[in-house]
Amino acid sequence: MTARVLVVDDIFANVKLLETRLTAEYFEVLTAMNGPDALALCERGDIDIVLLDVMMPGMDGFEVCRRLKASPTTAHLPVIMVTALDQPSDRLKGLEAGADDFVTKPIREVALLTRVRSLVRIKMMTDELRARAQATSRTLGIRDPFIEAISEPGQNGRVMIVEDRAAALERMQGALSQHHTVETESDPQAALLRIAEGNFDCALISLGLKDFDGLRLCSQLRSMERTRHLPLVVISDADSDAKVLRGLDLGVNDYLMRPTDRNELLARVRTQVKNRRYAERLRDNLQASMELAITDPLTGLHNRRYMQSHLAALIGERQARGKGVTLCILDIDHFKAVNDSYGHDAGDEVLREFANRLRKHVRGVDLLARFGGEEFVVAMPDTDSVVAFHAAERIRRAIENDGFAIHSGTRTINLTCSIGMAGLAPDESAIDTLLKRADEALYQAKRAGRNKVVANAA
Repeated sequence: MTARVLVVDDIFANVKLLETRLTAEYFEVLTAMNGPDALALCERGDIDIVLLDVMMPGMDGFEVCRRLKASPTTAHLPVIMVTALDQPSDRLKGLEAGADDFVTKPIREVALLTRVRSLVRIKMMTDELRARAQATSRTLGIRDPFIEAISEPGQNGRVMIVEDRAAALERMQGALSQHHTVETESDPQAALLRIAEGNFDCALISLGLKDFDGLRLCSQLRSMERTRHLPLVVISDADSDAKVLRGLDLGVNDYLMRPTDRNELLARVRTQVKNRRYAERLRDNLQASMELAITDPLTGLHNRRYMQSHLAALIGERQARGKGVTLCILDIDHFKAVNDSYGHDAGDEVLREFANRLRKHVRGVDLLARFGGEEFVVAMPDTDSVVAFHAAERIRRAIENDGFAIHSGTRTINLTCSIGMAGLAPDESAIDTLLKRADEALYQAKRAGRNKVVANAA
């Protein structure tokens, strides 16, 4: 795994030391000797992660971090503060500035590389989702999840601690309970079930469990669909660097060394909770964009694109089972007159209500879509022509019998619809052919005086 790392420090020797260590691990290293230069490099978009010294003249590391996290163009960049941070007030200040992680001087190489790799892995996982989310926000008007992520505090998470050392468990639970809902478990097998069934934001797992390999539990959690994206933090003894590195290879997000420092514990859990919520927002945004791509925004029905792709699958599946599909095209009679006489807002109200009535008169297995304009499609799988005709008649009567409210309910108009039907022929597989026959039946209904159901025999 490689990435572009920006090292920011006003002391040249420190810069060269970090540059040498990171270059040896095949990272591409850029450097800056002050805060403004660092901000300029990050704004250009060429950086994957920032190693930021706290003590710098002029603009210190806290201020640089604060500005990075406040800008929508750089807030996604992981920032590791490089400092002693031996006072609780310093750690709190770093958290408030938005730092994602900390390494303390003198820097242990394992700590440096594992922190960098962990945050780079998270960034690479979310970069593509972030790009799609931002494009979706611009083109479809969905709220940008990244703007929300900037203000995410990473608090009030649900955390599971898997630890069988009573004293250590009590200390961690006491510290985290002030900011999160904490559950504990000493039995790793029971923990696996509880984590899989619960909606946790983070899990802390001891690597020193009695008679059980904590990495085995991490591996099991990573292999399960429900917990694949759950942030995992392992708790390791000071002489267990090899296990920590193995854990990171398995997909562990972070680690803590014993004896655990309270402020470091809070900082690392906060970071994982914040990252999880950000990733969830990105996935929700992507799901919303996918739904919008196949949904008609006015009626909430599936659109023509979805109908055509889904209908092809529906026909293929039914033919494989020797079953049929009946297709109906519905058209609102004299709809242009509604727009001309009452305005397009009234026309939109009619289309929404028409869609609502269709929903009430089709089955859950039926495919319902807006075909375009005032035309709608209903595809009925496993339905013969007689049953489909009766269903279409029910829809026609539902449109004819009740008026349509327009102008916010201040006026009601009466409307009808014409429906053309076609059943899938035994040797027919082309969607276009089926649609064409249903469309021909629709025009027959129009020519016969409208407000009719006409079937085109296969």
